[in-house]
Amino acid sequence: MTAIRVQGLFHHYAGAASARPSVDDVSFEVEDGEFYTLLGPSGCGKTTTLRCVAGLEDPTDGLIELDGAPVVRGRTAVPTNKRDIGLVFQDYAVWPHMSVFDNVAYPLRVSRRSARPSRAQMREQVEEALALVGLEAFASRRATQLSGGQQQRLSLARALVRRPKVLLLDEPLSNLDAALREQMRTELRSIQRRLKIATLFVTHDQVEALSMSNRIAVMREGKIVQEGTPREIYQDPSCDFVARFVGVGTFIHGTVAECSPDGQEALVRTSMGLLRSSSHRVLDVGEPVTVVIRPEDVVIDGDVPTGELRDLDGGGAGQDGGNTFDGEVEASYFVGDAVDYRVRVGDEVVRARGHGRTERARGSQVRITLPAGACTLLRDDATVGVG
Repeated sequence: MTAIRVQGLFHHYAGAASARPSVDDVSFEVEDGEFYTLLGPSGCGKTTTLRCVAGLEDPTDGLIELDGAPVVRGRTAVPTNKRDIGLVFQDYAVWPHMSVFDNVAYPLRVSRRSARPSRAQMREQVEEALALVGLEAFASRRATQLSGGQQQRLSLARALVRRPKVLLLDEPLSNLDAALREQMRTELRSIQRRLKIATLFVTHDQVEALSMSNRIAVMREGKIVQEGTPREIYQDPSCDFVARFVGVGTFIHGTVAECSPDGQEALVRTSMGLLRSSSHRVLDVGEPVTVVIRPEDVVIDGDVPTGELRDLDGGGAGQDGGNTFDGEVEASYFVGDAVDYRVRVGDEVVRARGHGRTERARGSQVRITLPAGACTLLRDDATVGVG
């Protein structure tokens, strides 16, 4: 069943200098138990979209349904406190004068639901929520006596204590340090899976989005430009913006030399030579395109003796379609589990990722292979995906 349905959502900020809407005809659905992420840079409209779902912003137009019931229809909206949601903010928003127990109990005490829980039921629900996030031993502490990670778990317990149909998360991990952020990613996703609660998550962090989500909607300038699974977003970006925003890669410009009749494969003429690439669409010969390849997909075969460099015109796809080139290590950066290389091949610099226990010195001659299946083709005018 669909837990969140957003259709044709528009939002303009009153008095904004630009006539462009902050949310521009956004539509998506989140199924029961699904972890759905709005991903994009600052100002793209992702947080405004979530706030419209929460009832903290009034849309200009559109439809929002929660568990099949409309909460926004055009300019008519149901108040936030009558929406069956749990909301976790970026800044925790815990009450410093209250204990951990009272922070979690507060939504139950002020609930406007007709069947407010009894004192015994309230204690049971609070203890259950605290146990869910591992804070049962801290119930009597002041909220300010908790660490940053514990305060974030407290915010999550408070959002879940009413057992809402939908959980809304507004960049909840951005204030944590790197190690704690990684830990909380795992804990948060584990809790969400156990509860099977539909979750709408907002972040600008690609690692959070890729590691936690069932599906991702990448946003730019108020629009969704691509929606898909983490693998689809990362491995088959719909446009240059998505390819550059979600991960790093090498972007090689060229023109189509050949294209298979089914549009699944193309041969591209570049400054490096001919590149065989996966296409997923029929392209015209001579059409300008960009070949994208991720660093981890580039294969470094090993050093080659100085003086054995092939002529670039003789390299490239060749008869075996191997996309093999000789180049020189221009820079290398040790990053712990790997080495991030910049390999110069003619006029292009290719990013490659090698094993952390080996390193090729600057100036080393290497042979690299760009597997055709990992080379993704983008039309040079492909700037927008889905609406």
